Order: sequence, then structure tokens, then C-alpha cells
Amino acid sequence: MKHFSTEEWVDFVNQMVTTGQKQAIEKHLATGCNRCMETVSLWQKVSKTASREASYQPSTDTVRLAKAAFATAGMAAAKQKSQGLIEVLFDSFLQPAIAGARSVVIGTRQMLYRADPYQIDIQIEPKPGSNRLVITGQLLDLSHPGIIGHDIQVILSNHRGHSVIAATNQFGEFSGEIENSGDLELSIPGNAEQPIVISLRNALGNMPGGKP
Repeated sequence: MKHFSTEEWVDFVNQMVTTGQKQAIEKHLATGCNRCMETVSLWQKVSKTASREASYQPSTDTVRLAKAAFATAGMAAAKQKSQGLIEVLFDSFLQPAIAGARSVVIGTRQMLYRADPYQIDIQIEPKPGSNRLVITGQLLDLSHPGIIGHDIQVILSNHRGHSVIAATNQFGEFSGEIENSGDLELSIPGNAEQPIVISLRNALGNMPGGKP
């Protein structure tokens, strides 16, 4: 007894066979072949399911939620990528000062970061008699050796509704004073319109001027 291939059954169910092939298959099914009747029944179910899926339209709310989920995932990935470009080269709170480095005054923290295209030198010290911090620094544009990063906006934020904007001078230096919330953040323009964000959380720890 001749049986038919999977391709032939699929074509038969989708009505893509010739008249002669159709007659041959129907004649075979009329003999009561259980194997082939189960096979054609399976592919008929698959065809019906595929037809229903093709006409299915999700609700507007479902589409909106799905788009929101993908957008959030994309932003998270972008943030991780941006953070991955920031490298701590030196932190006076984490290691002894290296040979040749400037001495650090007690109560002052000095940090050096590499964040393409810049090298960022930051110094944080408390303002006597207040809960404010004085933050100074310098930007060096590593993509153009010998060129200082000048006229670049540096934004200091304490995540309590207070931000300070300082522009670097002709030497790439900047300075700002801000209320210490214990959750400071420094942001400068980066490549591909992605800002370089450096967390200065708990900037001075338990030292004078540290987290209140």
C-alpha cells in the first residue's frame, strides 16, 4: 500500500496539489488507512491553527505594555554600556597615593577617571562650617592629545532638586559648590549623545563633610 510523504500531505491540506494527486490521495484515504487518516488530521489541525494566528490581533493595551517593556530593556542596556566605559584609575579613599601624586589633605578626596574621550580629575572637599561640598576638577580630551577640554558643561546634582552647572575654562578646569545629600552625581557630555555619569555617592564617607 502506497503512503504519501509529509510534503504531499501539507500540499493536500493547503489545496496545492493537482487534480490527479488529489484524487489519488482521496482514493487512498477511502481505503480506511488509519496511519494516513491520522496524518492528514494532524496537518488539518496545524493549518487551522495557523489560519487563526494569522488573523489574530492583540489588544491595544497588550501592545503598549510590550513596547514599554522593550523600551525599558533598551535603556537599561544603554546605561550599562555607558557605565562600562568609565574606569577608576585612582581613588585616595581606596588606595595609598601613588608615587609622584599630589598629597591629599585630610578630609579631601581625590579621584581620577577614564571615560572616553576624557580623563577626569576630581577633588572633593568640605566647605568649613556648612554641609556643602566644594568639587573641583579638570578634563583632558584623550582623543586629541595636547588639547584641553574647555567650554564643556559639567553638571553636579545632589538628587534632591539641586543642580549646579559649571563650564570648564581654558585649562579644562571646573569648580562647583553644592549641598551634600550623600548622593551626588557628576555628568558631562559624552560620545554618541550619551552623557558620562559618575556617581559621587557618600563622597567623603565618615570624614568631616561626609554623609549627614
